[in-house]
Amino acid sequence: MSYDVLTMGRVGVDIYPLQTGVGLEDVETFGKFLGGSATNVAVAATRHGHRSAVITRTGADPFGRYVHRALRDFGVDDAFVTAVPELPTPVTFCEIFPPDDFPIWFYRYPKAPDLEIKPGEIPVAEVRAARLFWATVTGLCAEPSRAAHFAAWRARGRAPLTVLDLDYRPVFWASREDAREQVQAALPHVTVAVGNLDEVDTAVGSRDARPAAAALLEAGVELAVVKQGPEGVYARTKNTEVVVPPIRVEVVNGIGAGDGFGGALCHGLLAGWPLDRIIRFANAAGAIVTTRLECSSAMPTTEEVEDFMRRSHV
Repeated sequence: MSYDVLTMGRVGVDIYPLQTGVGLEDVETFGKFLGGSATNVAVAATRHGHRSAVITRTGADPFGRYVHRALRDFGVDDAFVTAVPELPTPVTFCEIFPPDDFPIWFYRYPKAPDLEIKPGEIPVAEVRAARLFWATVTGLCAEPSRAAHFAAWRARGRAPLTVLDLDYRPVFWASREDAREQVQAALPHVTVAVGNLDEVDTAVGSRDARPAAAALLEAGVELAVVKQGPEGVYARTKNTEVVVPPIRVEVVNGIGAGDGFGGALCHGLLAGWPLDRIIRFANAAGAIVTTRLECSSAMPTTEEVEDFMRRSHV
């Protein structure tokens, strides 16, 4: 059987404070959760009833064992999660200052195992057969992961629903210009690009949603999705333009909202919905995640999103 959603990229363990409004130096208790953007998207897609897997790597350590167990508990296939014995599984800390300040501290030293994915380790048949293949820009920041991503895209052959999460994290790059060079090389291989204003700026040099989306389409994608934070979401294809307003919620933790959005976007794309419905559904899923502390286990089910949309009159 082929996968509905196959993702590739970051994995790790999120160590999140159970006290909010204080710096890490004052936090006394923490919760441990599965994390990593591509991993969270696979979890979110599974919550919407899809058969999902993630291509990534961990350390050969207790946190690596935890990643495998957590993936299986969420229903995500861990067949393509392998260990790099000499590197530790990454951990990520955050500080929580609602409603809009959530500093993240990545511990991915000396190098994250998920950046050690090699071209020869790509499950070519599964990448080709997946109904939707999702990768992130972070995977382009170092070798051999960069070459592995391009190998996966070549195997994919620009099949429909080949998604690039623009996911720009400055801490992983020498400069924005270096990241832009790699994103520009990747865009002709994908059919969907999704990112926030800072991420599309990295991709195409514009923080204005409409011209940025137009530039993404010109670069070769068929659907550009620009998340504008408090301004909502803008999405565009060659023939369709959609603007979806924000949903007002009481924010607990803004981290992970983009991954909830991503998993819901996968669901809508696979269902073949009209673009307006897809973006409204994804926007609602992301809003729900902001009302919860963690990331992976915060991903809502389809029923939760639909109920939230009814109650919010979205």
